[in-house]
Amino acid sequence: MAWAPLLLTLLAHCSGTTSQATVTQEASLSTSPGGTVTLTCGSSTGAVTSSNYASWVQQKPYQVPRGLIGSISNRVPGVPARFSGSLLGDKAALTITEVQPEDEAEYYCVLWFSNHFHSRTMYGKQPLSPPCKE
Repeated sequence: MAWAPLLLTLLAHCSGTTSQATVTQEASLSTSPGGTVTLTCGSSTGAVTSSNYASWVQQKPYQVPRGLIGSISNRVPGVPARFSGSLLGDKAALTITEVQPEDEAEYYCVLWFSNHFHSRTMYGKQPLSPPCKE
């Protein structure tokens, strides 16, 4: 049985604004099972930094969201080592190596913004579409 490439469609979604801040993401990415994919998450206010406490959440249909990465690179206990977080240029990044069919999910980037007047958590949604069977 052959697997077609996995297609990763990245949709920007914003739950709120802080000084017109938005989370920015690519339009699409693709990989094959066993491959590596890097999802990135940027901010319209400038570079994502450690003070944004970038985190990543995975949500599968009809399941509770699962935290993967907190504060840029801290993997949540129980999350496989093939999931890793980092800063890549001016963006936060989630890298998944050895991509598996069960990685089909929506991946949310969470950025935290704060100033003297208010704080806001921003979310970006990145769905990973299922592999096709021939």
